[in-house]
Amino acid sequence: KPSLTTGTFSLTCLYELLAALPAQLQPHVDSQEDLTFLWDMFGEKSLHSLVKIHEKLHYYEKQNPVPILHGAAALADDLAEELQSKPLNSEIRELLKLLSKPNLKALLSVHDTVAQKNYDPVLPPMPDDIDEEEDSVKIIRLVKNREPLGATIKRDEHTGAIVVARIMRGGAADRSGLVHVGDELREVNGIAVLHKRPEEIIHILAQSQGAITFKIIPSVKEETPSKEGKMFIRALFDYDPNEDKAIPCKEAGLAFRKGDILQIMSQDDATWWQAKHEGDANPRAGLIPSKHFQERRFALRRPEVQIQPLKISNRKSSGFRRSFRLSRKDKKTNKSMYECKKSDQYDTADIPTYEEVAKYRRQPNDKYRLVVLVGPVGVGLNELKRKLLISDTQHYGVTVPHTTRARRSQESDGVEYIFISKHLFETDVQNNKFIEYGEYKNNYYGTSLDSVRSVLAKNKVCLLDVQPHTVKHLRTYEFKPFVIFIKPPPLDRLRETRKNAKIISSKDDRGTAKPFTEEDFQEMIKSAQVMESQYGHLFDKVIVNDDLATAYSELKATFDRLETETFWVPVSWLHS
Repeated sequence: KPSLTTGTFSLTCLYELLAALPAQLQPHVDSQEDLTFLWDMFGEKSLHSLVKIHEKLHYYEKQNPVPILHGAAALADDLAEELQSKPLNSEIRELLKLLSKPNLKALLSVHDTVAQKNYDPVLPPMPDDIDEEEDSVKIIRLVKNREPLGATIKRDEHTGAIVVARIMRGGAADRSGLVHVGDELREVNGIAVLHKRPEEIIHILAQSQGAITFKIIPSVKEETPSKEGKMFIRALFDYDPNEDKAIPCKEAGLAFRKGDILQIMSQDDATWWQAKHEGDANPRAGLIPSKHFQERRFALRRPEVQIQPLKISNRKSSGFRRSFRLSRKDKKTNKSMYECKKSDQYDTADIPTYEEVAKYRRQPNDKYRLVVLVGPVGVGLNELKRKLLISDTQHYGVTVPHTTRARRSQESDGVEYIFISKHLFETDVQNNKFIEYGEYKNNYYGTSLDSVRSVLAKNKVCLLDVQPHTVKHLRTYEFKPFVIFIKPPPLDRLRETRKNAKIISSKDDRGTAKPFTEEDFQEMIKSAQVMESQYGHLFDKVIVNDDLATAYSELKATFDRLETETFWVPVSWLHS
């Protein structure tokens, strides 16, 4: 029999085929009545209309159209309600009459169904020859389109049966409501699967087109209906399921990049969560490694971190006078943070996996968020900070560092430094009052938490320049820091843009300026790479200082957005 669904004929060919069919079938028809019936059927206008619709759909399917909206019927109802409140003229009456017609309403309803891809599966009739003593079975038919069915299977270790391992939230199987975790799969399209491996069954499903019929023995365990997840997380690492050997089904995996916001749809499985990208219109979830599972894998991949103690440097770094950037001198931190989970020093923030987040927007009466600037020595961080301060001294402020050295004649207490005794400084260190501190020529220097609070209390934006390892100690409800990493351009561009610039030397107290050397450039690039590799998951924004004016414009625009727009922040920052 000629097929009308191949889509390989032009409209003219199909019309000719319809017209020729009765004549071709005439020798095989016994009565004139049957022949008349055939003529009437193939000459029916509605059949020709269906052919036209088929051809149009086939054409647009190739174009892969995207619906402009998914709620045309609701929009028509709203329009009719709006028109009824207006003075009625002939055009409005005609439009209202048109909108009220059942055939137009049906057309809009069909449009919405197609746009939303919300097709209800049609079940075939239950077979009559089922033995009543057999296990209760379900015959399910799902219509397969381009999307996966949204379910994974596994072999039961004890019985050898093929069972549904998980249902992907928002997928075709989940939307049907007919397949459940624990259901035993017996047949796919009439093919018995009892002794087949899961990979073979997946291959059968992949080769199937159109409707797929399953024979299933329902699970005795009742599933509690699960609501759509309201938990959001920020990914702190890149993930590609195609490169993950542990994932149960690569096709069901969800790829993401560091910094992406994901909506968690299910945490039923302790190893594999179900998630989707925040704001993604596609309701189907994908598999991602759970936080605990990823932390375990990360620790196993980096055994050297578990045995290497942290190296603490207390020497003065370049640019000290302009920007206080000394390492925290704390005997406790000489211990490995990964010796054991029971240790107070163990901190899962050092294993970048996920961070639960929520939306936050600064309110007019809120203090400004602390802005933390991070970058290698010589990258131009001080120049950017200085330009910001000059642009509005009433709006931006910086901290005043503490020191135990003697005050010089031209200095004022609380301006260049806050001068305190060694005993008081050491007491404040013991009480964890310093963000970071160090020792230089037998004198202590440090930036205190109170100096940050002092700037914020003046209703100013506090610009703080610290070493990147300090950032995690500042990520609190009180400060809600926004961390900006100032990154150097590639080496060739760095040489070009810094050829006439100078770097502040730390060889003397006066901070002598000297030209950049090739060693400085190499060190800057290497330092930036280390910072981004180890602490990049804590950076909210990365700005490449290729050109100072361009970098400043980008920095200023970021500050303006920070004060008016909504950002994703750790959930803990929304509650004291």
